[in-house]
Amino acid sequence: MINETLKVLESRRSCRKFKPDMIKDDELKAILRAGTYAASGMGKQSAIIIAVTDKKVRDEISEANRKIGGWNEGFDPFYGAPVILVVLAKKDVATHVYDGSLVMGNLMNAAASLDIGSIWIHRAREEFESDFGKDILKKLGIEGDYEGIAHCALGYAADPAKDAAPRKENYVYCI
Repeated sequence: MINETLKVLESRRSCRKFKPDMIKDDELKAILRAGTYAASGMGKQSAIIIAVTDKKVRDEISEANRKIGGWNEGFDPFYGAPVILVVLAKKDVATHVYDGSLVMGNLMNAAASLDIGSIWIHRAREEFESDFGKDILKKLGIEGDYEGIAHCALGYAADPAKDAAPRKENYVYCI
């Protein structure tokens, strides 16, 4: 038995080439809302989401991420996505990395359900340990000790998604 949710979970793929068009505001709000409903350890909701749609700030974050990753100048680690959702979580909550990871999953699956491409991009931890990231938090009035978990790059896919790779053997064990 397969329903629409299971179809989305099985068909979502990472997007590595985005159209430059900004996603619609109502789509972005729906994706963000889905992120806020991710499960969290003991219901503490340790994660926060910073939605970046301002091109200048988006490009600054991309450049910081590129430098951390060690890529050549001109490379965009967000593959041209016009929207970057940065997920962070409070370090003093024992489950913060798991909480933020579940938010990321909700964001990507919600995007897929709306035919919006997404990809998980790392190096948020390094970004938000730097003065650059701390300055972003300060400008937003975010206080506390947060760890960058990941970025969810969003946009309309420029190419159709590829089929899923076959599932590996021995993925599931039953007792």
